[in-house]
Amino acid sequence: MALKVGDVAPDFNLKSATGENQGEFKLSDQKGKKVVIAFYGLDFTPV
Repeated sequence: MALKVGDVAPDFNLKSATGENQGEFKLSDQKGKKVVIAFYGLDFTPV
C-alpha cells in the first residue's frame, strides 16, 4: 500500500532504537503534533 502526499498514515508502534525511555513510539499518541516520518532503506547495514 503506497501513501500519497496528504494521506493519513496508518497507526503503528516502533520500539526505541536507542533504548531511550525503554518504551515504544506509537503514532496515534502523537495526534495533534507535527510528526516527520523518514525511511532510510538499508540504514545500519553493511550494504
